[in-house]
Amino acid sequence: MANFNGEKVISGTFGEVWLDGEYVAEALSMEAKLEIEKEDVPLTGKFATDSKFMGYKGSGTLKMHKANSRMIKKLGDMIKKGVNPRFQIMSSLADPAAAGAERILIKDASFNDLTLINWELKKKGEIEAPFTFTDWETQDLI
Repeated sequence: MANFNGEKVISGTFGEVWLDGEYVAEALSMEAKLEIEKEDVPLTGKFATDSKFMGYKGSGTLKMHKANSRMIKKLGDMIKKGVNPRFQIMSSLADPAAAGAERILIKDASFNDLTLINWELKKKGEIEAPFTFTDWETQDLI
């Protein structure tokens, strides 16, 4: 990009999240990434070891201000019944100074834990909700 400047860097201030279509106003941050699984492939006549793609594992974290009992309501009863619920998580990042917006839908998020209690005197409450997933869809790319 020949005309790149600092204003084109996307600011997380403009990030938004929806959980099963419900806007998460208390969102602090969102991360989702793929761990690419590879197996070593030694090559004859070379000292180098190459690799073979064998799959991937999706994981991420939704971090929120502790402002309500959203996650307890969504997960608590289901977990007690022995059901591992799946969710759709939509992330949108649309900084008006950047070259466009990025929207990605995580199609089958499965949360790894449920925070029931977490507080400390003189500290703002925060919740981290780590998850795994196997499918996603890009809806807008920059």
